[in-house]
Amino acid sequence: MSASTDSTKSLSWHHEPQNFSDKFALKFVKFLRFCADTFFAKRYGHRAIVLETVAAVPGMVGGALQHLRSLRRLEDDGGLIRKLLDEAENERMHLMTFVQIARPTRFERWLILIGQGVFYNFFFLMYLISPKTAHRVVGYFEEEAVISYSHYLEEIDSGGHENVPAPQVAIDYWNLEPEALLRDVVLAIRDDEAAHRSVNHEIADMLAAPTQTPGKGAGVT
Repeated sequence: MSASTDSTKSLSWHHEPQNFSDKFALKFVKFLRFCADTFFAKRYGHRAIVLETVAAVPGMVGGALQHLRSLRRLEDDGGLIRKLLDEAENERMHLMTFVQIARPTRFERWLILIGQGVFYNFFFLMYLISPKTAHRVVGYFEEEAVISYSHYLEEIDSGGHENVPAPQVAIDYWNLEPEALLRDVVLAIRDDEAAHRSVNHEIADMLAAPTQTPGKGAGVT
């Protein structure tokens, strides 16, 4: 069920900001990255739990707003609603996996509660004002996720994190081998994040194109 990464884009691919909107999106994501690095350092399992609760928000918000837009304008969405809701579900499964690997502390549970409430409302307003900027934020967010999971793999390979057996929920979701290990799970999740990165940057590019037809292609205006 893992999304396939666009073969034309490497894991290190980065969308260069083209305008103020892009630069704002990148700086906002870099600020979030700074906060995550400061708080979690190399506790990648706990970092994943907290950040995946945030990462699963944009797809649900975007899917809901695009659903309402389709109803309001009596137009087909071009498949975008399902794509965004699938992304939200995929991110939720990342969370369900890491909950089995790194049990969140009570403080982290409070952090999740506060962080999700703040980010949901912030992203909702951002999407209402500028869907393009919102998708660009997600694209950059996923770029950072690819980097973080690459660092996680390095820690596993160097012995900094134990390469424990994969949780059954991950084996079932990604159709992994029964003897799969944590490293296999992180590889699958990193591929998911790279695919989300490419999709959201592509949607943002479509929204930036003045010739984009409402209800076609990306399905948004």
